Order: sequence, then C-alpha cells, then structure tokens
Amino acid sequence: MNRTEQKKIRRLRRKMRVRKTVFGTTERPRLTVFRSLQHIYAQLIDDVAGRTLLSASTKAKDLRAAVGYGGNKKAAAAIGKTLGERAVAQGIKQAVLDRNGYRYHGRVEALAKAAREAGLKI
Repeated sequence: MNRTEQKKIRRLRRKMRVRKTVFGTTERPRLTVFRSLQHIYAQLIDDVAGRTLLSASTKAKDLRAAVGYGGNKKAAAAIGKTLGERAVAQGIKQAVLDRNGYRYHGRVEALAKAAREAGLKI
C-alpha cells in the first residue's frame, strides 16, 4: 500500500470517529466540508430525511468567476459566506460542523468562520 492510500484510509477512519457523534436534523443540519487540492465543497445535509438542503463549491458556475482558484483560504471563505447567506435566506439559523476527518485549520476553519459571519450559528 502506498502513502496516498494510507493517508486516505487514515482520513476515512477519522471521518467515521467524527460521524459517530455528528448528526444533522431539519432544524440543525450537518455542514459537511470536502476539500481537494484545487477545490472546496460544502453541503448542508438533513440526515433524518437523507437529503441535501444546500450546497456550494468552487466548481459552481455562479461562484467560479468570483473565486478564481479554489484551493486557498480566500476561496474557502467565499464558499462559507455564500453558503451561510443561502442558509439564512432559507430560514436555517443553526448547523453542526462535520469537518469530514480534516483538521480544523486552514481552509476548513476559513469556511466555518465565514459561515458564522454570514449569520449561521455553528
């Protein structure tokens, strides 16, 4: 097994430890974050109904031009702000953060802080 596969397996193990305790409802959905090298994705998920309520990513056509390169903290903050504003517009005031096995640092932290500043309570 090479180093990349080992890193992926370790992240998935961390993800499952986090997911044991984090659960999203309709009133307080789960804000899950996925980051790749060039993009960042965020979703608000209702685990009771099993559906995605909102999503935003650096690959979305409406955000791609404004963000530019999607693999930095500036892009993550823009996605967090957009997702927070959309959530507040739909009446979602609270969410629980699912960092998806990533450290709460860098892009994940920037996304969460921007969502908080947009009015979403995490």
